Amino acid sequence: MTNGTRRTARMRVMTEGASVTPLELFFDLVFVYALTQVTALMATDLTWAGLGRGLLVLALLWWCWCCYAWLGNTVRADEGVVRVALFAVMATMFVVAATIPEAFVDLRGGLSGPVVFAACYLAVRVLHLVIYWHAARGDDGLRRQVLRAALPMLGGATLLFAAALAPQQLTDDPGRIGALRTLLWVLALAIDYGGIMAIGAKGWQIYSAAHWTERHGLIIIVALGESLVAIGVGITALPISWPIIVASFLGLTVAAALWWAYFDVVSIAAERVLARAQGAERAAIGRDSYTYLHLPMVAGIILLALGFKKVLGYVGDVTHHRLTDPLHGLGLLALYGGVILYLLGHLGFRLRNMGSVNWPRVAAMALLVVLLPVADHLPALAALALLALVCAGMVVAEVVLFGAARRALRDEFLDEHGAGGPPGRVAAGSPPA
Repeated sequence: MTNGTRRTARMRVMTEGASVTPLELFFDLVFVYALTQVTALMATDLTWAGLGRGLLVLALLWWCWCCYAWLGNTVRADEGVVRVALFAVMATMFVVAATIPEAFVDLRGGLSGPVVFAACYLAVRVLHLVIYWHAARGDDGLRRQVLRAALPMLGGATLLFAAALAPQQLTDDPGRIGALRTLLWVLALAIDYGGIMAIGAKGWQIYSAAHWTERHGLIIIVALGESLVAIGVGITALPISWPIIVASFLGLTVAAALWWAYFDVVSIAAERVLARAQGAERAAIGRDSYTYLHLPMVAGIILLALGFKKVLGYVGDVTHHRLTDPLHGLGLLALYGGVILYLLGHLGFRLRNMGSVNWPRVAAMALLVVLLPVADHLPALAALALLALVCAGMVVAEVVLFGAARRALRDEFLDEHGAGGPPGRVAAGSPPA
């Protein structure tokens, strides 16, 4: 079976150089809602247990999104039966997102939230495998991988149902979570994530490096958008003031620096590496550096969004806080730790994809770790300003240190695709940066 040919009367294979379809962008809108729900879940219970619950839910949502990213790189999402199936998946995923506040603790009345969550999650995963199996017609290697992938999926889903059916008395207190349910969730995700790694990359296919990198770049933008939404939500019921204006500018500075870190040159160079690879090597790079190593980036952005939300509450809510109040505890850890986790994911991504280390980012991470106890004694607005200063300084350092190479790479990209070309679209034969 070759690229550019119709797989069946109702599916069309992706081709090298294809771009993300509008339906995939529409699909991501459900993920936007899910991310806001995760941030709200952690903000409602800002404890170690609450953060743990939020990150577990995020890891599960990310795995669902990745499943359909792989499918969308195999057959076009906006053609034939896949289009109809994606609408069904979107509706089911919306229910999953709506049930996030009850994913661990069932609220009184109505259906069982944990059971509805687990059932809809299972439906999303089963539908993915069914479509993938049909899309792999004529490709025995891909079909074998789909069958192998069903085993960890079913194992993980079984544990999620076991967690959902665990005795409710373990979690009657919304402020704490039953150890059994937490353990079952951790095991479910470990089986699902570990199972895919264990079956290997041989047989999986990435048909379009351009589509693959653009798809993941767009989900980073979606997550960054959630961080900006958190700023807006944090001031919804507060009167506008100069501290709120300053905090908003500082928050946008941090988000812009994280955008720059991904899209200035890394996304372009990473696609070149992926485009030059073939077969199992390409699939392994895509699996490791995108499916796995983009998760800490997204998790870091969600934690940052939580930190933004708390800072805006401190600087704008004069009835409960003074402008001089420090942002203690987990709110500060989310603010600084989110950026640290994002940069750590970047380091792993670059190391796996390009085999190199960005030392200004290592320095920025180390500096943030050192400044964390200092920020604990500063007013919340000053702590945010210090974070923005470090992030902006990292960008400036990269521009100064790597100016010539960076400019050459970007000029070549613009010459090849024009100033209006999509991010990360590069020629397959170009050498990696």
